[in-house]
Amino acid sequence: MSGNYLITGGAGFIGSNYVNRLLQRGERVTIYDNLSRAGAVRNLDWLRKKFGENAFRLIQADVRDAATLQEAAKNADVILHLAGQVAVTTSVVDPRSDFEINALGTFNVLEAARLSGRDPIVIYASTNKVYGGMEEVKVQELPSRYAYADFPFGIPETFGLDFHSPYGCSKGCGDQYTRDYSRIYGLRTVVMRQSCIYGTRQFGIEDQGWVAWFVIAAVKHLPITIYGDGKQVRDVLFVEDLCDVYDRAIERIDLAAGQVFNIGGGAEFTISVWQEFGPLLEKLLGEKIPVKNGDWRPGDQKVYISDIRKAEQLLGWRPKVGVEEGVRRLFEWVKSNRNWF
Repeated sequence: MSGNYLITGGAGFIGSNYVNRLLQRGERVTIYDNLSRAGAVRNLDWLRKKFGENAFRLIQADVRDAATLQEAAKNADVILHLAGQVAVTTSVVDPRSDFEINALGTFNVLEAARLSGRDPIVIYASTNKVYGGMEEVKVQELPSRYAYADFPFGIPETFGLDFHSPYGCSKGCGDQYTRDYSRIYGLRTVVMRQSCIYGTRQFGIEDQGWVAWFVIAAVKHLPITIYGDGKQVRDVLFVEDLCDVYDRAIERIDLAAGQVFNIGGGAEFTISVWQEFGPLLEKLLGEKIPVKNGDWRPGDQKVYISDIRKAEQLLGWRPKVGVEEGVRRLFEWVKSNRNWF
């Protein structure tokens, strides 16, 4: 779909990758970002270098600023809401800021969309954390990983919500508001409950973005701590595949509007956090990686795998980039830009 795109958090990891795609297609793009994240300025520099100084409009502002957001959304045909507080640990330390950024910020985006009168498409980047710790799900222990006993395809969108941690509550609040703005106001909203997204332009830290963090730490020979036994399993999704599903939802908005999708690598693209990821990274690095172990973190799911069949059926989407290929691409990018970290 051609038109005006407003990307909140557009200077971040996912945002800059999607903006790159939009600019390649010749779309009109407004990036709305407070530039607080590490790497945000580098991502903007990369986009400007590639497409020109005036290739996009930048509004340096916060999603808590309802008036500025309303002004930014006035002419938007598509709003992709990526801006947010992203770490569970940060939410525990400062729950008020977490609530204001994630819950109130998302409400501000939805209100800006509603009040624009243009009926824009709104895609919200939610999280698998809305399902909580999932302690009641039966898990089997295998030599290098945990596995679900009863969910061969992963967790479906119909699984019960259980907001756990301030972060889970604030993102879950945004998730439900986004869904309800479709029901109550007829706004064309789509909720993407995203699993572990990774890829180039990701400035991962220990508390968020574990795939990128492990790669950066390995390349820079920084200390790595594995919390728990490293057998925890995640379905990992390369950022280009995520951008594909955003495109599909926009193209098929008549089917996608009002829907919730679990989006990740699915049962096919999974890896355990260290027992399997460690050897893959050591192979790329060409040396052994020393790690230390820490206690399990509260609410850490032993397994999380998204059932992505709904997105496949309604949107015709399947991830394409395999785990080894995606991690290799990220590794090469980190290695060639190691002075940034």
